[in-house]
Amino acid sequence: MIGGMSFEATLLRLPTTGSWVFAPVPEEYAPPLPVLAFGRVPVVATVDGRTWPTSVWRDKQGEWLLPVPLNILRGKDHGDTVTVDLELDESRL
Repeated sequence: MIGGMSFEATLLRLPTTGSWVFAPVPEEYAPPLPVLAFGRVPVVATVDGRTWPTSVWRDKQGEWLLPVPLNILRGKDHGDTVTVDLELDESRL
């Protein structure tokens, strides 16, 4: 995972997760293994300029997902594009 470098992601809402909205994380920005419980890795995420501590995790297909809460989305939803920056949060490892 390369902190300080941004990528664009198209938001998606998975039918199995209710109202959760995710930003897929490209493999080149994926966190290093090993991961913590439940396949999660703590990160500090910034989406469209709004920053918060969270975690990314692998889905059943092995892809990394960043859950994006409503207060960060600010009206964006499935299919919208956002700018994402991730940094490994070593203080929570």
